[in-house]
Amino acid sequence: MEKCKSDARARYGYLEGILSTVLNLVLFGLKYWAGIVSGSVALIADAWHTLSDSLTSIIVVVGTKISSQPADEEHPFGHGRAELIGSVIIAFILSIVAIGFVGEAIDKLQNRVAANYGWIAIAVTGISIVAKEVMAQLAIRWGKKVSMKSLVADGWHHRSDAISSVIILAGIFIGTYLWWIDAVLGLIVSAILLYVAYGILKESVSALIGEEAGPDLKQQLCEVIASVYCDELHLHHVHLHSYGRHQELTFHIRLPDDLLLHEAHKVSSEIEGVIRQELQIEATIHIEPLSGHPETIA
Repeated sequence: MEKCKSDARARYGYLEGILSTVLNLVLFGLKYWAGIVSGSVALIADAWHTLSDSLTSIIVVVGTKISSQPADEEHPFGHGRAELIGSVIIAFILSIVAIGFVGEAIDKLQNRVAANYGWIAIAVTGISIVAKEVMAQLAIRWGKKVSMKSLVADGWHHRSDAISSVIILAGIFIGTYLWWIDAVLGLIVSAILLYVAYGILKESVSALIGEEAGPDLKQQLCEVIASVYCDELHLHHVHLHSYGRHQELTFHIRLPDDLLLHEAHKVSSEIEGVIRQELQIEATIHIEPLSGHPETIA
């Protein structure tokens, strides 16, 4: 089952990465051409923004390739955290793009530069909005389906490009009335990009540092354990270690003092087996004597 999930993650990661790279290169060419023809600095800048998406897609492909490698002597828990590292890199790229937009918008305000677009810019921008939002929907949906943070992050990068194109399209229609609208909307899209980058970075770094097992997982553990051992085990000290698709779980249980060693080992082995089968998590259990610990700790 775990191998099937690993294959699915690799398949979706490669497919999205290749599709995204090809699409971004095509859109870069169209936007750059439209920017040159219409004399629009904003469109040319947006073209380079789209080109930066190709880099993030390549990162997704590379991260998928590395994370799909099996565990070895140097990396006994596998290479799954390569996906998280890829997400961190994508977040930094988003931040750099956003800061670049801020600088460009401020320069336009200072120099009172208005947007200058034509029908070619309208057509290319419209195509970009539709194409990028379709890719965003696919990447985010596939990423959630196979639990790939880097794929979801790349989806948000696609969406950020679509949002910036929407803002440029808005500037096309109202820029003739408000010369400063293009620059102000540029600042707004920069704020959106920085917010998205912060969210991706926060989630990825938190997973890399390590997180407490949530109440839902603890409830699942209690239910799974109850199917193997009917007495109260006073489950506590639950730690979850995530390595991408591979997860390691450690926790403590309490067993009766008079239970023989081989019987206690049998109980813990049965619990580890059912957790592996039901939750696809590798568990390691520390056994404590019940005496001296009458209280129940969740």
